[in-house]
Amino acid sequence: MGFTHAPQRLLSDDDPPVFRIERADGCSAVLITCDHAGRAIPRRLNQLQLSNDTLSTHVAWDLGIAELGRRLSARLDAFLIQHNYSRLVIDANRPPHAADSIAVLSERTRIAANEGLCAARRRQRLEEVFVPYHRRISSELDRRTHRGSPCVLVALHSFTPTYLGEQRPWHAGVLFGRDGRLGRLLHSRLSEDSALCVGENMPYAVSDDTDYTVVVHGEQRNIPHVELEIRQDLLLQDSGLDHWSERLAQALEATLPLVIDN
Repeated sequence: MGFTHAPQRLLSDDDPPVFRIERADGCSAVLITCDHAGRAIPRRLNQLQLSNDTLSTHVAWDLGIAELGRRLSARLDAFLIQHNYSRLVIDANRPPHAADSIAVLSERTRIAANEGLCAARRRQRLEEVFVPYHRRISSELDRRTHRGSPCVLVALHSFTPTYLGEQRPWHAGVLFGRDGRLGRLLHSRLSEDSALCVGENMPYAVSDDTDYTVVVHGEQRNIPHVELEIRQDLLLQDSGLDHWSERLAQALEATLPLVIDN
């Protein structure tokens, strides 16, 4: 009888862990996720044949969002989980069935190494890079539910100021799908500053086909949730990071009592 060998694992011992956590025992009801915080590529994928310059741009990750997440987590004393791998390996905020779950084109950048992947290679990325991150989010939310602790999901993202040659006027976007109880309150609160252009479901909109984190961990659990997008050029300096972490913290502190069941 012949033997079949298990395929070689994608992640090796010297690759980074799939995610990192800060303030695991934070006192806040808020759980912060950063789906696109990292730009790591498994060594076995040879940088997806992309240059370091490309991997430093928004094509590969959400610039500034890792540090914003850390500062907001510290300000609120909130549980923070950040995905360490580039969205070009597999997008942690796309349903696995989505056509761009493993992108072959990002804006105008071709990801040739992702073209023509067989089912086994796609499944390998799903099982090793996508599933552990979402399993950890689920386990934390389960723990809170079993303890009777309040749960509020805040998914942080950043967006490029210019996309396909079009300038984006928004400083920030507040995104939600079927459940807008927290999103509408936050949008109203942030819009009180007349100097800000705050989009409601702009520059993106949440849907079952394009989003995973807030749909699965927020909508499907029926807990208050929101996806917040901050323009990347506002997060390039410490002053901007401090400003936006404080602004978001104040807005959340003002609105959370209105959506959390006491």
